[in-house]
Amino acid sequence: MDFNYSVNQYRPVQPSGISKIPEMSSSQFEQWRKFIYEKTGIYFQDNKKYLLESRLLKRIVHLKISSYEEYFKLLSGGLNNKGEMRYFYDTITINETFFFRNTGQLDAMVQKVIPEIIQNNKKTSKQKIRIWSAACSSGEEAYSAAIMINEFIKPKFPEVTFEIVGTDINQTVLDTAVRGVYGDYSIRNMPIQYLKKYFKQIDGLYELNLDIKAMATFKNANLFDSNDMMFLNNFDIIFCANVLIYFDNNSKIKVVNQLYKSLNKGGYLFIGFSETLHGISKAFSVVSFPKTVGYKKE
Repeated sequence: MDFNYSVNQYRPVQPSGISKIPEMSSSQFEQWRKFIYEKTGIYFQDNKKYLLESRLLKRIVHLKISSYEEYFKLLSGGLNNKGEMRYFYDTITINETFFFRNTGQLDAMVQKVIPEIIQNNKKTSKQKIRIWSAACSSGEEAYSAAIMINEFIKPKFPEVTFEIVGTDINQTVLDTAVRGVYGDYSIRNMPIQYLKKYFKQIDGLYELNLDIKAMATFKNANLFDSNDMMFLNNFDIIFCANVLIYFDNNSKIKVVNQLYKSLNKGGYLFIGFSETLHGISKAFSVVSFPKTVGYKKE
């Protein structure tokens, strides 16, 4: 999940042929902001009002209801809203990712981190390494890790098995991840040798190799939901990039504590280039790699 884009500060354009939806009032924006924060930990700044209004408008029009207030009542109406909450999460999240987006982290993973974990696991006879791509969007990060492992780790350590899990709050992008079919944007940073080796081009799209797809599984999970996090544990490596910058400090502390609990001792957390754990957690040791840093659970 990534909200890294600019916001147009003009009123959202309403589709023609429908009754005009009343503008979201300041009090309604506060109500929506609090609701979203409580559900996801994401905090919409004041200058994001029009962005939120525009995105909610699309769902309101689709449902043929009359106002932001009516949609809020639908979502806050108890257990009967569970199905609509999926579409709500899809509506408020923007997902922007691509293959090999962070090559420094991938290099650190295969050159240093995984060999270190394999060496440490020899003491316990453990032969499986578990990797979590948190807020994975449409799966490019998880599959990039799978390709690198297939290229650099499996030939050297054929006895070691890998489990890669991708999670996101947005079910629509998870469906894309499961399909494993991507457009030009997703593969624009892909080394050409991997594109030729692991993808088949069909009607202008790129279908991922079945063996790489089989290395990853995907599930819906909310990083801010303690109940969801209870089932995500015993990981050796966690990637959680470009998510924390959209939380306030309290939300960051909660999510990072959950990530720490989800890591095995000696495991590593990787976050985005513009993110830091300074002032958020002292539980990790900072480890420098040639092109990135990682946070290790000692």
